[in-house]
Amino acid sequence: MIITYLGGEFFKVQFGDVTLAFNPISKDSDLKPSRFGADIALISANHPDFNGSDQVAHGDKQPFVVAGPGEYEVGGVFIKGLPSTTAYGFGGKELVNAIYTVSLENMNLCFLGAHNANELKAETIEALDDIDILFVPIGGEGVLEPAKAYKLAVSLEPKIIIPMHYGDIGIKDALKVFLKEAGENPEPQAKLTLKKKDLEGKEADVVVLESAKE
Repeated sequence: MIITYLGGEFFKVQFGDVTLAFNPISKDSDLKPSRFGADIALISANHPDFNGSDQVAHGDKQPFVVAGPGEYEVGGVFIKGLPSTTAYGFGGKELVNAIYTVSLENMNLCFLGAHNANELKAETIEALDDIDILFVPIGGEGVLEPAKAYKLAVSLEPKIIIPMHYGDIGIKDALKVFLKEAGENPEPQAKLTLKKKDLEGKEADVVVLESAKE
């Protein structure tokens, strides 16, 4: 599995011949979009910073779009969307956000999207499988603030935590505050390449990915 960060909450996840796009940036966003062909696009909230599924269509390759709570199976990829909330954009009005869990290559990904509540509901936690890789927003201003994001992330007991929603989006120095809470200062990586065996012995290890525009 190869995970590449493209700014905001936008991630490209590749495994074999399959490519997933999480919260692709739209052409209507103030953030810079990236274009490539994806098999599946997962949209957690209907906001231009997250809903650019058209940006991950390329030639004949049109992504299957997952845009809300429910259970999905696409080409052997199992996806579960769980309802939560966000107050990002649109004047801070609370909107629907979907938390996604994705099972592939015997690994479980959990993508919190633009989630803003400091705790998850009990029924949401019960619906989560053991989390190998957790994507957590840390930028405040309608999503989790850095310290509370770290507290929530650790409570879910993932093996790896990948912060998102910082730098070109959210409050200043969000990543610095988040890493201070974590007591870690990992060297940023261009991309994360993982196999299941690489997760052995990891407990809430923070991985920082550099934003790579395509």
